[in-house]
Amino acid sequence: MLVIALKVSVAVLLFATGMSVTMKEVTWLWRRPVLLAKSVLAMYVVAPVVAVLMARTLDLPRPTEVALVILAICAGAPLLPRKLIKLGGDAPYVFSLVLTTSLLAIATVPASLHLLERYLSFNPPVTPAAVAVAIVKSFLLPLGAGILVRAVAPAFADKVDDTLLKVASLVMGVGALVLIVGAWRHVLTLGWPSFLAFAVFTLAVILGGHILGGPDPEDRTVLAVTCATRHIGLALLIAATAKGPNALSLVAGYLFASALVSIPYIRWRKRIHARAKADEAGKVE
Repeated sequence: MLVIALKVSVAVLLFATGMSVTMKEVTWLWRRPVLLAKSVLAMYVVAPVVAVLMARTLDLPRPTEVALVILAICAGAPLLPRKLIKLGGDAPYVFSLVLTTSLLAIATVPASLHLLERYLSFNPPVTPAAVAVAIVKSFLLPLGAGILVRAVAPAFADKVDDTLLKVASLVMGVGALVLIVGAWRHVLTLGWPSFLAFAVFTLAVILGGHILGGPDPEDRTVLAVTCATRHIGLALLIAATAKGPNALSLVAGYLFASALVSIPYIRWRKRIHARAKADEAGKVE
């Protein structure tokens, strides 16, 4: 029942997000090849390289090494847009980045698994078709439906999108908390080396996204936070084929360690954004 509630809340959240976005915003990044290249580099090259280097140089439990590599190649978190916009991110860049990276995952995830197979303890039978179906069902279908509703009935979309977002976010937040608490005993068995590895990985990819985000402070924040937030649904799809420790425990461990690193960065960027807005307001006055 809880899993169903989570799936429904995610779909509603994406549907509501789609009702607040236009196709011009979705394709915004496609018209800026330099920023697009930097974004892809940060998410699909830097993150996997960091994970492989950590797996090869650190004395980590094998399941943790595998989890790091899987999480590293599963970029593009579909639930980020609203969070990033609140951080001061430019809406067109946010929506275009999330959609573009989710589309690229259809090809990059299976290709990355093939290239990095030697670093995994199993050969996951994840085909491009399986990844494509997962992305379409969990992301593109509800988001596309929302975009269609906005195109057909913009007044209706403006009226209901905020309410749907609030309700879906509340249900999803409570459900995720229940799942993590339920898996907490298993999470504790991962050990400090695993938690530390997840935290170091998060710090490294945040730094990579911050640097490659370019001179615009908002773009830096958007790319850094996006790099640190993995596509958990795809990661679980791949990890479900593995034998050994519970995949949910590893994912929950990553979420916990990642939050410890991401929250200070997010607060720092919030302060910078607030200061910049205050300076702009002062200039206007």
